[in-house]
Amino acid sequence: MAGETKALAEFAAGLRYEDIPAPAVAIAKACIVDTVGVVLFGSTMPWSRIVDDYVQHVGNGRSTILNSGFRRTSAPGAAFANGAFAHAFEFDNLRQPSTGVHPGATVLTGALAAAEEAQASGKELITAFVAGLECMFRFALAAKSTSEKLGFHAPGITGVIGSAVAASKIMKLTAAQTTMAMGVGGSFCSGLLAFVKSGQGGMVKRIHMGRAAEGGVTAANLAARGFEGPEAILEGKFGVLDVYARDGDAALMATGLGERWETPTITFKTFPCHVTAQAPVQALLALRAKHPFTPQDVAKIVIEVSDKVLSHHADAAPRDVATAQYSLPFTMALALHRDPGDPQAFLDGPNQNPAILELAKRVALKPYETNGPNNNDMACRLHIALKDGRTLSIAKTDFEGTVTSPLTRQRLEQKFLKLASVIPEARRTALLARLNDLENQKVAELFRF
Repeated sequence: MAGETKALAEFAAGLRYEDIPAPAVAIAKACIVDTVGVVLFGSTMPWSRIVDDYVQHVGNGRSTILNSGFRRTSAPGAAFANGAFAHAFEFDNLRQPSTGVHPGATVLTGALAAAEEAQASGKELITAFVAGLECMFRFALAAKSTSEKLGFHAPGITGVIGSAVAASKIMKLTAAQTTMAMGVGGSFCSGLLAFVKSGQGGMVKRIHMGRAAEGGVTAANLAARGFEGPEAILEGKFGVLDVYARDGDAALMATGLGERWETPTITFKTFPCHVTAQAPVQALLALRAKHPFTPQDVAKIVIEVSDKVLSHHADAAPRDVATAQYSLPFTMALALHRDPGDPQAFLDGPNQNPAILELAKRVALKPYETNGPNNNDMACRLHIALKDGRTLSIAKTDFEGTVTSPLTRQRLEQKFLKLASVIPEARRTALLARLNDLENQKVAELFRF
């Protein structure tokens, strides 16, 4: 053990806004805009209304539940609700290459709830968000994307750490207290992938982000009051890395702190489905634009994908909305019949159209052929066999929204305005302006109209 937990805590406690490179600030702000829009849209989902009803019973406070009513509640309650809303419809942001993190749904929702309670400034929120991201991303790298091979939903683990660090930063905790916040937060890690194999019950996936955000805020609050946890919670025996990963490398956690910035690896979705489906869907749309064909013209679809897709996203007969969004065969079939960028296309459920499920059964997944190990879960090769004898093929290694193919500011703001339509247009426009000018705002005033 080399004190990696303490090293992350010292970095976070000492980080200043002025230390953060401009590109990292810019992508963090973009992530904040994206997340707030996704949360507002997610708040309208049936499962989100259940969460909202629950949160009404857990206390009062200064932190905002991001739905049309902008009701206030406790910081842990708001973190739970907003985190669950953010992941309510598979439209929230991630990291590329994927490491099992959801930056906005876990770290931002925790930081935002704590920031409202502490009456922090916009600059303090950005700084805390980046601190949490830098620590969470490094922990996730150390886990080597192995948590989900064990059946754990990785963001339910990584998110607690990021939220705990961000909330600690907002609360101006010392490095020692931040270490304790992570030490406590480690016991809040959770999230099982049983729904992947059962084909139903995917609604529970929505709350994994909320519980992670809530756990981080709760852990920071406990640490601020003197509650203790293991100071080697990340790297120690029976610590988070030891329990939730295989052959993790703790040394990766502190490597490059303050020199190599991880925040710019944030990735944005253009379709409300699992991130591993983004590239295949974009590839499908590109092929259809170049060689027009209809769903009825398709004999079979073969997609070369990563091992993760083969093991976690291959169910061709999902039974609820969440597992449908998690299924690559279903998503590809839907993309041929409906607009995959329209959330309503998925909201109608997997039984909306028998032709979609029938086509999904003709989508075959096979290992991505490569001369060496394929460490890119987004990479795919798509082959569409048409009934007229033609086979159309295309390969993609990224998708619009990644670091190598970034989403334009215009596209990001269009996404925000579309998803935030749960609130009146004047408020929507005003909120976007406030978020774009976050450095000069007071967090407590962001959602007051």
